[in-house]
Amino acid sequence: MKLVSRILTAALTACGLCAASTAATPVAATSNPQPMNMVFVLIDDLPYNMLGFRWPGLKTPNIDRLAKSGVYLPNTVVTSSLCSPSRATILTGQTARNHRVVDNNNADESHLVYFPKYLQAAGYQTAYIGKWHMGMETDAPRPGFDYWVSFTGQGMYLPKGDFGPPQQQVLNVNGRHVDRTKYMTDELTDYQMNWLDKVRDPKKPFFLYMSHKAVHAPCVPAERHQGQYKQLEVTLPESFADTPENNRDKPMWVRNQRNSWHGIDVRYGPGAEGLKEEVRTCASVLSAVDDSLGQLLDYLRKNDLEKNTLVVLFSDNGSLNGAHGLSDKRTAYQESVLVPMIASAPGYLPANVVNPARVRNLDLAPTFLDVAGVQRPPQFEGRSVLPLLKGQAAWKDWPQDDFVYEYYWEWSYPMTPTTFAIVRNGKKYIQYHGVWDIEELYDLEKDPGEMHNLIFDPAYLATRVELRERLFKSMTNARNENVVPYTRRFNQGFVFRSKGGTPPADFPPQWVLEPKKPGGTFDFPELYPRSNAQ
Repeated sequence: MKLVSRILTAALTACGLCAASTAATPVAATSNPQPMNMVFVLIDDLPYNMLGFRWPGLKTPNIDRLAKSGVYLPNTVVTSSLCSPSRATILTGQTARNHRVVDNNNADESHLVYFPKYLQAAGYQTAYIGKWHMGMETDAPRPGFDYWVSFTGQGMYLPKGDFGPPQQQVLNVNGRHVDRTKYMTDELTDYQMNWLDKVRDPKKPFFLYMSHKAVHAPCVPAERHQGQYKQLEVTLPESFADTPENNRDKPMWVRNQRNSWHGIDVRYGPGAEGLKEEVRTCASVLSAVDDSLGQLLDYLRKNDLEKNTLVVLFSDNGSLNGAHGLSDKRTAYQESVLVPMIASAPGYLPANVVNPARVRNLDLAPTFLDVAGVQRPPQFEGRSVLPLLKGQAAWKDWPQDDFVYEYYWEWSYPMTPTTFAIVRNGKKYIQYHGVWDIEELYDLEKDPGEMHNLIFDPAYLATRVELRERLFKSMTNARNENVVPYTRRFNQGFVFRSKGGTPPADFPPQWVLEPKKPGGTFDFPELYPRSNAQ
């Protein structure tokens, strides 16, 4: 449960998270008889490594402060790497195949129960502040929250809009639309601090869900942070390069997506430099979130709430940032599914700990209810990780569930196919639905960058067969069905490509056959054995 990776330890030490010998020793948790307050800080699209204590030159003093006072979990993942499905999983404790919010388009919420409703029944006062972007296309208050501040869709960073002619932006404050007046992160923070200081009942425990728009691209920093990281070193993933080595045994859709809105060719005109500049800009946007977190932590300390409040920092999904030549998220690749997670409650949780546990967004709802002493509802699919956070259980002794991933094709961004994946014993198997393409298999311990697809390697035949079977069984929904949901289509979507960009991919050479005679044909008996090769 102590610092587990030499590389990570070096990164943490360099930034001061464990700079002193006393700080490097985890501080044990103690019991707390009072009801725990809880604050959940959700950041949008935050890459797993965009943290000051992991990225040299990046400054996030308050995020670093949170990590030093609590538990950092670098192996945290999401079961669907897209805004709406992931947020629905966080709120319902269910996977996308069961909550059925499968993409970012309009979706029914009437059948969903959000976990704060159970906290309300246990005497908690609850507040939601920030980006909702899940289910119905409305900013109206949702059940489970006593206090509500939100907006429709992605929202804008600036009160008059980020691009085009000025257009007044609004917030829905408890059912009433109010004109915005500030930079988004700062304005949401004002509502956060006002609710904590003046609105909530200090005699009751509270749960605050603080959901930032930041750092979703296109990023617009606060004026005070503009140009902050002009010199920040940005290292692109090794898989970014469009080379024969990187493209070998990769699915055709991956190469084709390079030349799309969710690839390098269309979204980043200057190529690598354009991508690096966006990363620097989004890092500047993170600074306002760090400021917001600092205000929260200062308030808790000054009001003697620090030891009785659990603060959890999380991201709804990762960000590819050039991995395999792609942007956005959605895929089952590591950069997409890994997210940062920090949990801190001085005295309740141990301090200055790096925990190797693979926590899922699916586990958040049962964990929050466990903290409140509320029984886990039967529809929840995850499990509380509170014993892991408190150091009462070690990850090596924890039930090692397979990590199962699902993403459903979205017509508005059709470049990423329906994707199913499973990770078991350090091996990741990825399968695609509805496209004529290959599968993927990676040994994450030997190949964390997922550079070498082992799907055609005969040494991994048994692994391939086993993971196919386990994935299919794992993907059944609550009705014991294997179904692929989709949403109503309204237009052609973002289908555009660059004329001078990456050309269409070739089919895998393993699939290309030559007839025995020039101009000859293939017959079924000849192809059938090949098609059934495992």
